[in-house]
Amino acid sequence: MKYLLVTAIAVLVFWLWRHSRKAEKNAAENARKARPRRASKETKVTQMVACDVCHVHLPRSEALIGSKGIYCSDEHRRQAGG
Repeated sequence: MKYLLVTAIAVLVFWLWRHSRKAEKNAAENARKARPRRASKETKVTQMVACDVCHVHLPRSEALIGSKGIYCSDEHRRQAGG
């Protein structure tokens, strides 16, 4: 009878150990998946600027640069006198 009890306790301890290892492995895998990926060397960063009239943000490559600032459209450039 005592061997049966010892075996049952050993099986229980082994099962709890395996269960906790699987839970740790799953938590580590979920944390790895949740991390943001680093930008690859091919990723191009675009600088954003704000229009001086309406304060809309747009890529610097699409902005109109006047004598008095940066604008989102020709109308805003003329409105500001730049």
